[in-house]
Amino acid sequence: MADSYREVSSEGWGSRLGKAVKGVVVGLVLFLVSFPLLFWNEGRAVHRAQDLEEGTKNVVSISADKADQANNGKLVHLTGKAEPKGTLTDPDFGVSVHAIRLTRTVEMYQWKEEKKEEKKKKLGGGEETVTTYNYNKGWSDDLQDSSKFKVEEGHANPASKPFEDKTGQADDVTVGAFRLSKSLIGKIDKTEPVPPKAPASDSAGSKLPEGFKVEKDYYYKGKDPANPAVGDVRVSFKEVPPTVVSLIARQTGDTFEPYTTSRGGQIEELRVGEYSADAMFKMAEQENVTLTWILRLVGLVMMGAGLYMLFSPFVVFADVIPFVGDLLGLGVALFAFVVALSLSLITIALGWVFYRPLLGIPLLVVGVASLTGLVVIGRRRRAARALDKAPPTVT
Repeated sequence: MADSYREVSSEGWGSRLGKAVKGVVVGLVLFLVSFPLLFWNEGRAVHRAQDLEEGTKNVVSISADKADQANNGKLVHLTGKAEPKGTLTDPDFGVSVHAIRLTRTVEMYQWKEEKKEEKKKKLGGGEETVTTYNYNKGWSDDLQDSSKFKVEEGHANPASKPFEDKTGQADDVTVGAFRLSKSLIGKIDKTEPVPPKAPASDSAGSKLPEGFKVEKDYYYKGKDPANPAVGDVRVSFKEVPPTVVSLIARQTGDTFEPYTTSRGGQIEELRVGEYSADAMFKMAEQENVTLTWILRLVGLVMMGAGLYMLFSPFVVFADVIPFVGDLLGLGVALFAFVVALSLSLITIALGWVFYRPLLGIPLLVVGVASLTGLVVIGRRRRAARALDKAPPTVT
């Protein structure tokens, strides 16, 4: 059952204007930082592509059955089954599995606070904020600190969980005749649930923690799993079982380390499943492209947000008449986006000119043309307004 609490607060025009002025500094920082971020990202993308291209030319596919010392120091590709030595055990619940990784997740039924704000501008530049706090019960593996709730009374949560989340990883994992490095082991991420089971009655000293029982997919502590109460706990386990992997790295004896390219970059790839070297490099190239576009978008958003914050005091100043402030805010947002897009294109183009000139020069022309077009349109509009205001000529 959910409940809610509603709070109404007001902020004066002067206070809002003061915050907007302070925000100019933050906006300036965002605006300035976006340029080196965009430029650096283009260099990162080109260098990563060069590393992968070099790797494609130099990689040698080998068998996992033998650690041939003739391949020592070479960039190698192999496929085989990753097998851990020994077992991983959770002593609290007596879970023991032959796995590469064992993860324990502890969830508790708790109160959760959801905060929603609605702002409304008032005549004179002030602003009214209606904040609604909704309280719902639900499962969460994060501890919800009810002491920080707006309304703690009636929504108190336990101060701690009886057990913490925990992950154990095998130190010794082999693929055929090779041992995997810790970094490669960490890349194996295909998980499966570990079904809970009650300890055998004839196992000496084997029992679940006090109050816990097996309930469907969980070790459960509480009176009624069908109707959980605040403070009830459920614990689940996941494992990364022995699995087939494909990897590309530098062979060092019977193990691996990152391969260093001629320009100082590193290559160390692992995929769960059976993949050829060519397929793995293509996936790495696609990931590089995806990351490049994500960082480009981040840079664009930073630049646009920074520009908007630089002009936000004018928007707040115009909010004395809310309708005028809304129109100005829309105009500033559009202006910030267009300018940020143009400047981002120019910055990316400069990065391309520096790192890959044949592609960068055309993009630079597009960016400069868009920014120039924006300036020309602005001048024409100012000229048109001046002409409209000019007095008629008497002849």
